[in-house]
Amino acid sequence: MRVRFRDLRGRFVAYFGGRKTRWVSRDEYHLLALYDAGFSVGAVKKIEAIIKPFKTEAVKDALTGVGIEGMTLSEVRGFGRQKGHSEIYRGSEYTVDFLPKVKFEIVVPDDVAQRVVEAILQSAKTGKIGDGKVFVTEVQEAIRIRTDEQGAEAVS
Repeated sequence: MRVRFRDLRGRFVAYFGGRKTRWVSRDEYHLLALYDAGFSVGAVKKIEAIIKPFKTEAVKDALTGVGIEGMTLSEVRGFGRQKGHSEIYRGSEYTVDFLPKVKFEIVVPDDVAQRVVEAILQSAKTGKIGDGKVFVTEVQEAIRIRTDEQGAEAVS
């Protein structure tokens, strides 16, 4: 987003992708100018959790319990320290390198992120190797396509 001063009746205008999106107040102009300079306004975090498949329902229920209304779920395959395992099929031993896992992706406002991570950790933990990982990254920008809402407004 680019913010420019337009001297039309002392108002400010916000530009996104080269086109005018809306008029903004003086206070909002200053916040958006900070945003353009690299400061975070309405910080948003993306939480990715890779867990064992049988813990899917428990994690989904825990996330719903902390107020998460939207999430993305993918079936993935991978390994870490677990290094896969061996199986015997019709008398022959096979090594399964990539184990099935489930990946949750949740984008939440910054103030909710810690509660979401704690809910995932409590519900996915078995105490055994291969429980999974949780990654938290900062999202530079989030835009709801239907309404053009941005930042934390777009994910809440």
